[in-house]
Parts: sequence; C-alpha cells; structure tokens
Amino acid sequence: MHSQSVLILASGSEIRKQLLLNAGLSIDVVKPMVDEEALKLALQAENASPRDIADGLAEMKAARIGNKHPNSLVLGCDQVLEFEKQILSKPVSKEDAKAQLSKMSGKRHSLLSAAVIFHELQPIWRHVGQVRLYMRTLSDAFIEQYVERNWPNIAHCVGGYQIEREGARLFSRIDGDIFNVMGLPLLELLNYLTLRGDIDG
Repeated sequence: MHSQSVLILASGSEIRKQLLLNAGLSIDVVKPMVDEEALKLALQAENASPRDIADGLAEMKAARIGNKHPNSLVLGCDQVLEFEKQILSKPVSKEDAKAQLSKMSGKRHSLLSAAVIFHELQPIWRHVGQVRLYMRTLSDAFIEQYVERNWPNIAHCVGGYQIEREGARLFSRIDGDIFNVMGLPLLELLNYLTLRGDIDG
C-alpha cells in the first residue's frame, strides 16, 4: 500500500479500475477470491431480492479484502441482471451468450449495480444503483455475428455486452446512470468520498 491511495478496489474488473482512475483517484487493486456463483445460489435459496443479492455480494468482496486491510477504505462491487424475475449470470460460452441475448431481444431488463465500502472491519457506506435497459429486437444473424466479434471480452459481463463498446448497438433506450451499466455507481461514490474529505471537492 502506498500512502496516497484513496482506496483499495476489491475487484478484478478492468472497467471499474479504469472508471476510478479516469475520475482522478489513486487506487490499489486487490482481487478477492470469492465463489460468486455459490454465494448467489445461497442467497437465491433464501429468496433474497436481486437488489439484496447484488448488495450481499459487494459486501462479501469488500469484507474479504477489508479484513486484511482494516485501516484502508476497501470498495467491493457487484452487478446483478434481473430479467423476467430471474437473475442471469455471466455467459459461460458463446452459445450461452447467444441464448441469453435471444431471450432478452426486444424486451426490458434491469441492472443492479452495488458498491460497499469497508473500513475498520465494518461496512461504512453502501449504494445500489438501478438502470432499466430496453433491448432492440435483434436478428439471429446479428446476435451470431455480434457474439463472434466480441467473444471472449463479453464473457466477463452479465448480459453478454459492454455498453462502452459495441454493446451500445443492442439498445433502443436506457433509463438511468450509464456508470451503473458499467458496474459502478461512480457519482454516488465520488460524492461520498468528497463529503468524507478523502478527495478534494
């Protein structure tokens, strides 16, 4: 840890790291080792809402790294895609990505983007941002070509798209904050760090 770091990002996500760096923050990145799918299934078995699942996973990641670095601010994040009352996971194969996109084609889904900050062994801030996305009606041929062009980059993305890349072509409308689509409620986080005095405002 070097002293200038504002926080530790407990995530292996390149886009989250880039968003924080682009906003002028000095960060360290430590990827937490957590079995996200097992945690998600356990929470679903308890009938937790998609919002609570996103929040729970973000807290779990923040706690995993925060317990090792109690004096630092540790940011854990998670994103959950809710479609027709179900939670979709990251696609495991090209075929899986194509099937997910075919199902969501012409319909609306929601992304829940959760962030939790751990400090001194406890959560001190949390936020879940929600975005509604309206997918265009996509032809089978377009889905096929889109997945072929963008695999394996989209394998790490719920819904099989990166909105900052070609994924933007999938949508007719997005209601909400674009940063939440990228996996981080950035504005709320920056406001909190400014109010705390961790970054200049």
